[in-house]
Amino acid sequence: MTGATTTGTTVQNPLTLVMPIRPEAREALRAEVERLQALPREENPVITALDSIGTVHFARFVFLDDERLAVITTYDGDFERYIMDFVDHIGPVFDLLLQHMVDPPPLPVQQHPDEFLAYVRRHDLGCVGPFYSAYPTRPVLDIRADDAG
Repeated sequence: MTGATTTGTTVQNPLTLVMPIRPEAREALRAEVERLQALPREENPVITALDSIGTVHFARFVFLDDERLAVITTYDGDFERYIMDFVDHIGPVFDLLLQHMVDPPPLPVQQHPDEFLAYVRRHDLGCVGPFYSAYPTRPVLDIRADDAG
């Protein structure tokens, strides 16, 4: 296995970050997320960051309703390391999103990583186990290596 920390029988872990949106910011946030997601792959800071992090299997934004935005991902390894990778690689995007949320952590997240980590912990819904994966022992880097070869 390459680079991942095994937790139980799987290297993969879920994140379901659900953030409450300020009522007056709903339209602006939706427009910002749609603008971001419409960028070409090579210009999208979320995609380029996730590609460079190398531990993310899947990621998506979901408006659960007008009051909540979810960031849903499956990643390899340790929760804290993963969130710090977000801070290091995609902090400005989270700054942009969090300014629209109810009770966000101090911004910018790169200057307040511990507070951002605590915020994500508070707003991560977790999952009802067991967590299913078609490739429970395969980290992203191994899957990419197989695809390239």
